[in-house]
Amino acid sequence: MRRLVAVLLPILALGLCYAPGAAAQPPKKADAGSAKGPAKAAPAAPRKDPLAGFDDWVETVRMDWKIPGLAVSIVKDGQVIYAKGFGLRNVKQNLPVTPDTLFAIGSNSKAFTAASLGILVDEGKLDWDKPVRQYIPSFKMNDDYVTEHLTPRDLVTHRSGLPRHDLMWYGGPFSRKEMFDRLRHLEPSRGFRASYQYQNLMFMTAGYLVEQVTGQTWEQFIRRRFFEPMEMRASNTSVTELPRAADASLPYQEEKGEVKEVPYRNIDQIGPAGSINSSAREMAAWLIVQMNKGKYKDKQIIPEAQLRQTQTPQVVVPPSPTAPAYDELFYNSYAMGWIINAYRGHLLHAHGGGIDGFISQVSMLPKQKLGVVVLTNLSPNAVPDVIVYNVYDRFLGLEPVDWNTRRKDERAKAREAQQKAEQDSEAGRKTGTQPTHALADYTGKFEHPGYGVLTIAQGSDTLTMSYNGLRSPLRHYHFDVFETTESSTGRLKFNFAMNQKGDIDKVRVPLQGGVPDIVFTRMPSGEAGPETLKKLVGEYELPGASVKVWLRDEKTLMATVAGQPDYELVPYQGLEFQFKGLTGFSIEFKMSGDTPGEAVITQPNGVFTAKRKM
Repeated sequence: MRRLVAVLLPILALGLCYAPGAAAQPPKKADAGSAKGPAKAAPAAPRKDPLAGFDDWVETVRMDWKIPGLAVSIVKDGQVIYAKGFGLRNVKQNLPVTPDTLFAIGSNSKAFTAASLGILVDEGKLDWDKPVRQYIPSFKMNDDYVTEHLTPRDLVTHRSGLPRHDLMWYGGPFSRKEMFDRLRHLEPSRGFRASYQYQNLMFMTAGYLVEQVTGQTWEQFIRRRFFEPMEMRASNTSVTELPRAADASLPYQEEKGEVKEVPYRNIDQIGPAGSINSSAREMAAWLIVQMNKGKYKDKQIIPEAQLRQTQTPQVVVPPSPTAPAYDELFYNSYAMGWIINAYRGHLLHAHGGGIDGFISQVSMLPKQKLGVVVLTNLSPNAVPDVIVYNVYDRFLGLEPVDWNTRRKDERAKAREAQQKAEQDSEAGRKTGTQPTHALADYTGKFEHPGYGVLTIAQGSDTLTMSYNGLRSPLRHYHFDVFETTESSTGRLKFNFAMNQKGDIDKVRVPLQGGVPDIVFTRMPSGEAGPETLKKLVGEYELPGASVKVWLRDEKTLMATVAGQPDYELVPYQGLEFQFKGLTGFSIEFKMSGDTPGEAVITQPNGVFTAKRKM
């Protein structure tokens, strides 16, 4: 999330409007000191065109950052006064970017989702401050209090207490409904409403709430309530539509100094947080609505009162401890889909967006009715910020800040910090150690109830990991810790752990800062068939007690100990089962010919062998 800025041009404060190439003419004034009547007014000095040299400057910045293509639009007083493309939308085919080229706008989709809730509040279908459970009874968070009190307002203001947990969904297989159901398994890192923490899953939930309240999908609602009345005819809500579009950009990424085309990243399942694709020209219509009390031409798109709600600060955004501090930028807060802040003393509403191969920025100076859209087809890059700041400095008559140099310096420092982090990681390695098990013992499928399935496989001489589309070899780091080596994953540490029997049964991975490592538990390697399960049924004797094993519904193995509740036996591997709900308890059946002769029961205080009663 990037912070954007705004400044005030004195001539605009006087109510004079700007059109490129036109000079404002001051009113004629009588010369009171002349007895001969009014003297001729001195010729007015031509007003400097704020956009003089802008095209060449943008092209220079684009080349500095190796961006294949970008588009810019500027809105002033309800009119699109500038819309232009630079560079290429398709490098291989040498196709140019135009003002109508579609780009993924990423998190700039959030303002559409927040406005959707505002429309439903105006229609009496929602209340900003009533619990989400009132509308979706199955809603559940990790904490019972949060479950009962979290509201639609909380969903779109990043104050739920959850950190990002982005790797739970990024590239994952879950549907929107499945992600909604898995929220209960994600740990918070802050108190409820205690502080701002950027959170995509809550915006996904806001979109799911729209669906539950209206009976329409979020995609249908966005098209019918925004795209169609605002004449955003080419805009859409899925990258699956981009290959069919007449004018759409491909995505590009820079790795080790080289710009490469990358596949479109499909994020439909989290769409309300970031899946809209649009053009500089069509996003200008969105800015017009935002600065025109919710109206587009003669149509009220967003009720004015609810538009004000979405643009009103709700939570303070604290400065990042690692971000540079600039005198021009201060007082960040988050509204609903908009960052509200100040730049050189002036109000700005803005939001950034980014997804694989695309970075965007949408911002406005609402008091001056001046807004800017910048869409780019390279990630990462800071050019949208640089261009927006420059536009405002130009229109507001201030000495331009050299944001381009600043951002390039920041990029260089970030790269140095990354290299140092890798060096520090290597310095913490205990050399001369070996894994405790053969590599094959670490392989299998491991599952977390929120994050899903992690797969560990064996390569020719090392392990490999696969999770939600992320893949990397795992090199041995030390002891039972392995780490990824691919640039797409960074240096993620995989810490394997064994159970009492010495089997590798868990792996801990730091997929989210601020919370304990995500723990994936080994999934059953193979389930016994119905005929085998029948053979395991019987009574197994321990000194002073016995365990009765029986079948429920002919497919679920159960265990009963006198004086205790019935326990479900969950398949683990082969003929070993775990007691559901009891950590560290398992039972493994040992076959004698075609029938089990005994069962080995493992529990925290020891291992016991029970003979099958014949």
